[in-house]
Amino acid sequence: MIYVVNNSNNPAYNIALEEYCFKNLKEYDQIFILWINEPTIVVGKYQNTIEEINSEYTKKNGIHVVRRISGGGAVYHDLNNLNYTIISNTNKGEEFNFKEFSIPVIETLKELGVKAEFTGRNDLEIDGQKFCGNAQAYIKGRVMHHGCLLFNVDLSVLGEALKVSKDKIESKGVKSVRSRVTNILPHLKEKITIKEFADKLMEYMKKHYPEIKEYKFNEEELAIIKKNSLEKHSSWDWVYGESPEYNITRGKRFPYGKIQIFANVVNSKIKNIKFYGDFFGVKDLTEIEEKLIDTKYTTEDIKGKLKDIDIKEYFAGFSLDEIVEAIVE
Repeated sequence: MIYVVNNSNNPAYNIALEEYCFKNLKEYDQIFILWINEPTIVVGKYQNTIEEINSEYTKKNGIHVVRRISGGGAVYHDLNNLNYTIISNTNKGEEFNFKEFSIPVIETLKELGVKAEFTGRNDLEIDGQKFCGNAQAYIKGRVMHHGCLLFNVDLSVLGEALKVSKDKIESKGVKSVRSRVTNILPHLKEKITIKEFADKLMEYMKKHYPEIKEYKFNEEELAIIKKNSLEKHSSWDWVYGESPEYNITRGKRFPYGKIQIFANVVNSKIKNIKFYGDFFGVKDLTEIEEKLIDTKYTTEDIKGKLKDIDIKEYFAGFSLDEIVEAIVE
């Protein structure tokens, strides 16, 4: 097991760094990374960026916008938000396992006198308020789990920068983004800095994984990470992307996340279709999108076209009927 020391606050670089570890350092069974971003919105792999953010506010306040390679919803980071990444070689199960990878955070907080609980699909809470959202990505039996820990984040900025859909707020049974999130710091009996909290989390990892060693990138690796941060993670095409020409748009929230579709239907046949949402999945959605081209826009035809594939590979936790319902019903 290895850990990587990352002192960068550049969000595009930080996401490129964890992506490099995930895709290239495959000989290491487990990798642990802690990192902190400048004020940033990080959107999920499948989200329609322009619908998730308050564009005018982010531009005015110099807030970065980046996209990660895992699914899930948009989150806000600033210099008082601690991000952690755990990369592991593991056999992919039927469901994404968020709880197991949250144990180091829960146990570290327990040592600091704070009771934290894993709840719902992928959240960590203190006294019923969320302080951490988690996301995961899979590649051929390898999982990357990351979470953002609200330590002492400016929650007023979070509420302004994120344009969270009304149905998501209602599904959580509360009235606003700010009312359902909390920072860690107010719950600590002894006040510490975010650096000291990061050190506590690293201490836990070293105590429970005594074999863990620091990994240092060579110059060639650092050049690759920097190149990827500039050419991919700083590019408009990756962060915002292009929505297809469409004449039908639908959106619905399900237990495992929201799915939104944009489709161009001509003479009752799908000419192109694009899926967005805060769901998770393993396989590339373009396979589904291309499979549906020239399919009649009816429940029966769409279901017939998709019935022979494992829908959970693309939409974790969803049934075929729910996907069909999102598209046409």
